[in-house]
Amino acid sequence: MALYLEANQEVALDDSTRTELEAAAFRRLVLHLRDRTDVQNIDMMNLAGFCRNCLSKWYSAEASDRNLDIDVEAAREIVYGMPYAEWKDKYQTEATQAQKDKYNETHN
Repeated sequence: MALYLEANQEVALDDSTRTELEAAAFRRLVLHLRDRTDVQNIDMMNLAGFCRNCLSKWYSAEASDRNLDIDVEAAREIVYGMPYAEWKDKYQTEATQAQKDKYNETHN
């Protein structure tokens, strides 16, 4: 039984419930990112330090840790809701110099 602090009160969650909530929150995040095609990955990296590609890599790594064969491209399709190349063609814009500078400033 794990305890979590929520607005100054402890909430007791068993591991199964905690896992279900975390999985539901992840699915909601993925759906939100699929809907927000206007949000570019470089902006996510600059503001939050992760992007859709990071989620895809983490998904693939977690699958691998569990002896499941889900490569990064398959994980990208799960996160993007379509093949990555298709998403890039439809929605990715050229990064501005300011975006690139910010990325280099925060990731080097």
